[in-house]
Amino acid sequence: MSLLTTMIRHLGTDAPKADSQASLAVSETSEHCQSLFVTTDLEIRKFAWVRTGEIDIEQNGKVFRLLSPEYFAWLRSRMVTAQAAHKAGKLPEDAWNTLRQRFNALQELAIREFGKESPQEVLHSFSPKNYRPPALRPEPQEKPVEVPRKDWIYPGNQAWKCKQPVTSQAVAKVDAIREEAMAKSWSEARLYQNQGRFRFPCGEDYGLVCFVDGDQEIGEVTERFIEIVHGPKSGRPSTLRFYNPDVPQPWMKKVED
Repeated sequence: MSLLTTMIRHLGTDAPKADSQASLAVSETSEHCQSLFVTTDLEIRKFAWVRTGEIDIEQNGKVFRLLSPEYFAWLRSRMVTAQAAHKAGKLPEDAWNTLRQRFNALQELAIREFGKESPQEVLHSFSPKNYRPPALRPEPQEKPVEVPRKDWIYPGNQAWKCKQPVTSQAVAKVDAIREEAMAKSWSEARLYQNQGRFRFPCGEDYGLVCFVDGDQEIGEVTERFIEIVHGPKSGRPSTLRFYNPDVPQPWMKKVED
């Protein structure tokens, strides 16, 4: 995100004229509420009801953040960037005048709220790069439901005692590494078999395809093992190894005649 985007994303080309005072007004929903909330384009508002500890409030596609000396310092750093863009001809005159008048009104309120000393002390040591600006929360996305493939039987020409359902997503994950795995001594059965002599997961009959449904992904592919990564890619996911019993393993001892 550019330095200007967070500040002027709501202004657009039809921003109000510089002499317009409507955008500078503080919307008071309760005369008892003293906390100021400000958007990145410097719209100021008060809210009647705020949950304890809440610093960000989403409303009408904007995020209003509780004004603090640190947030004021970050907004001031955006104004410095906006001023440089205006001088370089990258920010229209109307948009710059609107931001400038909004910030002047905000600065007066900040001094009234915190005094002159507190914002100045923060400005001396403030680093905009280390500050996390307000942002809209992404809408939660529903995970697709993985439906077992009723037609998936491997080997298809045999009927074993036990069968494990397999999803199309799991088959697709194995298909993606099939050529690489088979080039490293993995048999097709070790990758795709979903029938066994014992109930899943007992025994060594079941292939990789039975272990990679849901959010389990395939990691490194080697001759001895294939990694199964479970959990988020960011953070600390857990990793398991699916071993290939058809090749020598460190724990296998060779029996001499």
